Amino acid sequence: MSEQNHIIDTLPLEELSALLQEAGYRTNETEHNGSKQLLSASQGIGFAVRPGNMQGDGLLDFTISCALRIQGELPAGLIPAWNRGKRFSRLSRHGDFLVLEMDVIVAGGVRRAHVRANLEIWDRLLQEFLLYLRNYRDENRNESRDESHDKDDTPEHEQAISTEAAESDE
Repeated sequence: MSEQNHIIDTLPLEELSALLQEAGYRTNETEHNGSKQLLSASQGIGFAVRPGNMQGDGLLDFTISCALRIQGELPAGLIPAWNRGKRFSRLSRHGDFLVLEMDVIVAGGVRRAHVRANLEIWDRLLQEFLLYLRNYRDENRNESRDESHDKDDTPEHEQAISTEAAESDE
């Protein structure tokens, strides 16, 4: 049976790093709050791969997470609209950070191709997330201008969300 067709029910962090590299990502292993994690980037935006539950030396699951620093106020509907419209991920606010996360489960047995497909879904979600933020900002800017008819007013919705990825103390 080929390596791709072999069923795995745990995934060592080193193998996950190799899968990320095979998918074209550079990875760095770091330690955060006493736990190892992988750092990488896509679309110029950094993200972390944090281990979830462990069995022996292998991961049963892991979370891919991207935290963007918030500057100013977020529009009230931004987070719920994303969560209603997207599967596989969740968007939340943690202090000064807007956090996009996706869980990947290996427990129960999957193929390496399943993990690779989840990495591809993450890349797509991250692209859609950045486009969503840009479009949401632009739509709200236009709505606000239409309501006020005064282009000198800067609505709260124009406050930027920095694409500076950061580790939050969770």
